[in-house]
Amino acid sequence: MLTKELERFIEEDMGSLPYEIVRDINARAAIVAKEDGVLSGMAEALQVFRYFSVEARALREDGQEIHSGDIVLDAEGSAGGILMAERLALNFLGRMSGIATLTAQCMKKAGKVIIAGTRKTTPGFRKFEKKAIIAGGGDPHRYSLTDAVMVKDNHIALRGLENAVKNAKKAGFTRKVEVEVESAEDALLASELGADIVMFDNMTPAEIARCISAVRKRYPHVIIEASGGITPENLSEYAAAGVDVISMGALTRDARWLDFSLEVTVLTGRG
Repeated sequence: MLTKELERFIEEDMGSLPYEIVRDINARAAIVAKEDGVLSGMAEALQVFRYFSVEARALREDGQEIHSGDIVLDAEGSAGGILMAERLALNFLGRMSGIATLTAQCMKKAGKVIIAGTRKTTPGFRKFEKKAIIAGGGDPHRYSLTDAVMVKDNHIALRGLENAVKNAKKAGFTRKVEVEVESAEDALLASELGADIVMFDNMTPAEIARCISAVRKRYPHVIIEASGGITPENLSEYAAAGVDVISMGALTRDARWLDFSLEVTVLTGRG
């Protein structure tokens, strides 16, 4: 991350005048996983420690499965620096590993279907949450509105499907155009108008399955995506419907933090 981003996070956590209780003690620290999961946020945690002039070393890599009791990072330096870095480093690891873990669980249920994130992310923290989805084996989808052009239900309500897609195509040949639909008829029309991706939104797996065959027969190149109301519990049903991609706001909205703790000891003879 950029230094200015890191310093914003540090200011939020520490305030303007943090107190130091253990300024002159040298210490060693270890970050320990308290439960099983998939690791993410290691580069960010290392950067936090190093900002405070603490030597830190990664013992596991992002994307690796970890188990309760695993030491994922060790550090050595000023105890004051270690403790100032502690909460922010643990926050990165906990939040990002939680997303990576949930993504990996969804990937196992989806088989060959791509699992993608959405823009339902924490303001100011999107790129880290998207990075965590990648660590879990998923696809980040769009980082911003400029990455692809999506024609959504409100665009269609305001301009109509045909006009909305025609305007979207004006964004340039380098950008894919994705169209949100709720019927086979609209899916076929969007494909005819040149959509690269058709997204079936808020439809049941059975409804999607009935629509897919019509699109695939006439427009086999079109990518078919499902979204809306998809959870880890019903994910397998949507994957079985025959889609190429399933996008899930749940990856960031519902991900539970993975638990980590920092254990610190004095370096004998150096405190």
